[in-house]
Amino acid sequence: MPENEPWEYSLHVPNDPRAVPICRRTLRLILTMHGLISLVDVAELLAAELVSNAVRHTKSPAALRVRWSRTGVLRLGAWDADPSPPAPPRPFTPNLGREDGRGLALVRACADVRGWQPLAREGDRGKVVWCELASGRSG
Repeated sequence: MPENEPWEYSLHVPNDPRAVPICRRTLRLILTMHGLISLVDVAELLAAELVSNAVRHTKSPAALRVRWSRTGVLRLGAWDADPSPPAPPRPFTPNLGREDGRGLALVRACADVRGWQPLAREGDRGKVVWCELASGRSG
């Protein structure tokens, strides 16, 4: 498939911390197969943070959505069933004793564009937290 052709994948995962590495590995495979090696490292980090938040802060299943646009933009989105907005990113302050609390700050620092949107369609509720990476960035 030519690089400028749009495509999209969705991976539905249970509410389980093991879903995060599964999403990372699946995303790596998708991007590698589409020749987008330069985006793999940053995209994996961002997807892991988005999915981790969806799994950690809800009790429902989650989904990772990966979309490539004709304009050369990769959009990563994590869906969860909680319609409330994500907590605003806290300023990044290193704390070696904690492994949490950095996710959205990393997304803000590494993504070209980011956001969230509530969903209410055909009885489905929830939200998607998303970010975008342009193809011109280096890994």
